Amino acid sequence: MPPSDKLGELLVREKMISLQQLQKAQDEARKTGERAGEILVRDGHLPEQRYLEFLQKIHNTPAIDLKEQEIDPEIIKLIPKELAQKHCVCPINRAGGSIVVAMADPHNLNAIDDIKFLTGYAVEVILATEAAIKAAITKYYGGGNGTATDSAGEYGAIMDAFKEEGVEFVEGADDSENIGDMQKASEAAPIVRLVNAVLIDAIDKTASDIHTETYEKEFRIRLRIDGELYTVLKPPYKIRQAVVSRLKIMANLDIAERRIPQDGRIKIRLKDGREMDFRVSVLPCNYGEKVVMRLLDKGNLQLDMTKLGFEKEQLDQFRAAIEMPYGMVLVTGPTGSGKTTTLYSALSELNKSTVNIMTAEDPVEYNIEGLNQIQMHDEIGLTFASALRSFLRQDPNVILVGEIRDLETAEIAVKAALTGQLVVSTLHTNDAPSSITRLVNMGIEPFLVASSLNLIQAQRLVRKACVQCKKPVKVEVDEMVSLGMKREEAEKAQPMKGEGCEKCGGTGYKGRLGLYEILPITEDVRNAIVSGLSDIEIKHVAVQRGMKTLRQSALSKLAAGITTVEEVVGVTLADE
Repeated sequence: MPPSDKLGELLVREKMISLQQLQKAQDEARKTGERAGEILVRDGHLPEQRYLEFLQKIHNTPAIDLKEQEIDPEIIKLIPKELAQKHCVCPINRAGGSIVVAMADPHNLNAIDDIKFLTGYAVEVILATEAAIKAAITKYYGGGNGTATDSAGEYGAIMDAFKEEGVEFVEGADDSENIGDMQKASEAAPIVRLVNAVLIDAIDKTASDIHTETYEKEFRIRLRIDGELYTVLKPPYKIRQAVVSRLKIMANLDIAERRIPQDGRIKIRLKDGREMDFRVSVLPCNYGEKVVMRLLDKGNLQLDMTKLGFEKEQLDQFRAAIEMPYGMVLVTGPTGSGKTTTLYSALSELNKSTVNIMTAEDPVEYNIEGLNQIQMHDEIGLTFASALRSFLRQDPNVILVGEIRDLETAEIAVKAALTGQLVVSTLHTNDAPSSITRLVNMGIEPFLVASSLNLIQAQRLVRKACVQCKKPVKVEVDEMVSLGMKREEAEKAQPMKGEGCEKCGGTGYKGRLGLYEILPITEDVRNAIVSGLSDIEIKHVAVQRGMKTLRQSALSKLAAGITTVEEVVGVTLADE
């Protein structure tokens, strides 16, 4: 392709413009990055149709007047908006294994390669002016820039954000497809680029998980951001096995084994020197293997308890419980409610050279200096119960048990709490009082439960309204009262809601905060446990003594404009 200056000289030679007009257009092009020819057309010095005929002659490529063309919406869907904007291209038609694309620069090989890779079609180029293509993009794609839920459009954003030198892999198809071919395909440059781009995009968006999923006719990639899953990419269906194989190779898994689940770990090093771990789980499904990767970013691990969402009184109660020399502190809640972060932040405060801290975890998610962390291996007999027995011979001050799952583990944890160690652990229950019933149902005597417990904390995570775009929103006082807020508080409350912006990806939410229900085991609560009261009755006693429920904790954050009504209703249940 002749350089832009050469094209300008040809235009002058053909007496289509004057030298002065060319020089002025070139000066503006250097400032704005536009093409000189497009500036000349825009300023009225060069008729658009004549300029298009000139380009057709120079490039020896057929041209099209997009103003006269109606394009099928199904054809438009073949190329995402961001890719069309990035390369200034517009799909026109499809014939057999080829897609016809209008381009202002028919020699833009990067654009042609990206379109080939994304669509799987050969690319036939047809000329159009840049102005006409931009007008067509606006007409067919609309004027916005897409949102976090724009499944196809995220491709361009991912590839724009990715830089080949930005990440380094740190080593640690059909059923009839040849394994050697699968490995070769998985290591092809476009597949490596795509996988790396998705990993980097997940890190940039502070996602907690990446899901790759294969269905009968669709292959999609989703990210879990602030607890919600968003589709970010639907790659060509034919590359599904190559992508999965690439991930399995990175996780040091067997790419030939597609019948049983596999678990592994990927470690990558970013350009800034940070290392990032991904915990990988591969599960055979109906139409292929589903891969879920949990991002383990130690740099984002919040160990400062003052920033987790505790209210002052709650934080004081929790700190008082973990600073006791012995006893048991339980953190309870469903998967993904932030229990691990709470436990690590508690251990971080206790982590001193004078304290021996032992942890039994499954898995060890973060390596914390100063903690003696043990990974459980049930297949060789290293269970929570066996690890706890060994811990008691290791002169511990503080013991963390990843989860109390059975009677044996519960009995040893209670014994340790009663004989001079501080034990912190988790349970899967809906609220704090239910944890007492769970321990008793496991077989622990009520008087032992009452004697060993210091505190139980239930928690959830609630999405925060984006600080960049949140605005006051009208919520009726009666509606807030119906949710459980006191009327005087509802009258003073100022609820907020995010409108959606670039920072939050159009969702209106950015980041999460903890909701906490703190149940200190006071004398009244101990008497209630020993008396065999139900969890509902114990909750009633605790609320009378000032315990704030999960719903009340959420309403406090609603009144302060931190979260929204939708989150309060979606994350917490009405109080009994």
